[in-house]
Amino acid sequence: MKIELATSDADIQACYPVMSQLRPHVSQSDWLPRIRRMEKDGFRLAAVREGGAVRAVAGFRVFENLFAGRVLYVDDLVTDQQTRSHGHGKALLDWLADRARAERCATLELDSGTQRVDAHRFYLRERMNIICFHFARKLTP
Repeated sequence: MKIELATSDADIQACYPVMSQLRPHVSQSDWLPRIRRMEKDGFRLAAVREGGAVRAVAGFRVFENLFAGRVLYVDDLVTDQQTRSHGHGKALLDWLADRARAERCATLELDSGTQRVDAHRFYLRERMNIICFHFARKLTP
């Protein structure tokens, strides 16, 4: 198992089939341009590869706010549905925690949809705590 940042176009494209399991609304044609736009704001994509195949993907960024200080925030974390419970998600979450420490972050944070009960069990097992509610308002142009 190998975890690395996906930086080349080919590496980023290889992450799409797994990420699309979590984010099916993002089309393959918009995938690479969208990642490249997000990278300008600090977004990074990390991939777990095993036997050359992408098994898990995380999109993340580092920022600072008044509430928590310096944060490594995980926008997206998904393990290929065909290989769940093989340790890929745990390995990736541990890699993200190590990266957060290296970036001098006080916390590793993520939001998870209320319907993702299996993911919540995983996060709780990995010593993450539910610390707040996340509110959002859709805006019309």
